[in-house]
Amino acid sequence: MKILSSMWGRVFAVLMIGMLSSTALTGWLAFGEREKTLMDYRVTHYIERTEQMARALDVLPTASRESFLATAPPMGLQVASTAAETNNIYPESDYAKAVSEKLGKSFHVTSIPTDPNKCPRQSKDNNVIRLPCETLGIVLHDGTALRLVVTPPRLVQPPLNSDFIQYIALFLVSIAVLAYAIAKMAMRPLQQMAEAATALGQDINSPALPETGTSEIVQATCAFNAMQGRIRHHISQRTHMLAAITHDLQTPLTRLRLRLEKVNDSELRDKLIGDLSAMQMMIREGLDLARSMDSSEALRPLDIDSLLDSVCSDAIEAGQNVTFTGIPGITVLARPQALRRCLTNLIDNAVKYGQYAKVSMSMAKDDSEDVLKVSICDGGPGIPVEFQKKVFEPFFRMETSRSRESGGTGLGLTIAQNIAQQHGGKLQLANLPESGLEVSLILPIQATSSKV
Repeated sequence: MKILSSMWGRVFAVLMIGMLSSTALTGWLAFGEREKTLMDYRVTHYIERTEQMARALDVLPTASRESFLATAPPMGLQVASTAAETNNIYPESDYAKAVSEKLGKSFHVTSIPTDPNKCPRQSKDNNVIRLPCETLGIVLHDGTALRLVVTPPRLVQPPLNSDFIQYIALFLVSIAVLAYAIAKMAMRPLQQMAEAATALGQDINSPALPETGTSEIVQATCAFNAMQGRIRHHISQRTHMLAAITHDLQTPLTRLRLRLEKVNDSELRDKLIGDLSAMQMMIREGLDLARSMDSSEALRPLDIDSLLDSVCSDAIEAGQNVTFTGIPGITVLARPQALRRCLTNLIDNAVKYGQYAKVSMSMAKDDSEDVLKVSICDGGPGIPVEFQKKVFEPFFRMETSRSRESGGTGLGLTIAQNIAQQHGGKLQLANLPESGLEVSLILPIQATSSKV
């Protein structure tokens, strides 16, 4: 079940199972004790009534006993005089022993066989049924023998009436609400920390978490905020360092380029200028890599169709073979300059290594969630599956057309992936069946809103 895949769902389920099990066990013990207590009371009450009947008949004159039995309420007892059935002695039942102990040794109490036809009858659902009963023989002081048919008390049934069911339902709902509130309250700090970690991956300058709550949550929040501060400081230092190196190298590289123009050997001059140009390109892309980790640019709504159209138009004006098929009206919450750099790198790679770039947009599903997919297809040789993860590593180059000789530094896809991750997305590579490579930029739908 999907609810059990989340931490709060599991905590909720454990609390519900625990409380329902405890409630069921408590109810079972309570009903058992209630049944035992009521049964003991009823048995004692029946024994006392049997004793009272026997003693009352014992003190009455023989001539008055018949009239007394005719007018006295039965109270669950059927009493009749008998002389023959008590001559034979049968094993005493527990009830007969209890009555004998209650009456004392002056009364002779025995168990006699019970005739089922003489047991009391009860109407139930238009059917007459016989209730189980027990027959006792009691000999009075004057030798008169009595036969008592006793209906034992019935077992106590749980009160399964409408009110009881309503109370149980209300109790279960109260338990469910309480368990839900406890699970949500316990998991809310973890959920907030998970959301903050996701936001940290997209924006290193996101606000720090409030350090409130229990001591454990405050400790974890303080550690998270300290980690965020260290990461921000590290990235800032690296960006500033690379920017300073780039700035400081620009002047001597420019002087070198000017001096190389004075070299008389044209072949040597061209080689040196080529090396110098490669060095300048590596410095620029190194700075771009540092900037791709910097999320200081503010997020704002952006028409992704217009952005792609602009990037593709610039590529076409530069002489690149690029086509674009878009979906008007799709707005993305993004950093415009960073996303432009990402798309430009992907299109440049496609044209450089695959002769052309076909750019398209579509809505797709990723892990059962709606996503925006920007596909860039080329006509190159593709990338072997075993290298499709390594090409995102900085300065990784394959010993094929995607190498330094063709102008690559191994940073283009790394930069593009960093920017995609800052937007909560990712890059996917797939070789096309006919030949070529498809690079897909996936952006989560929660970062987009459709106007169509």
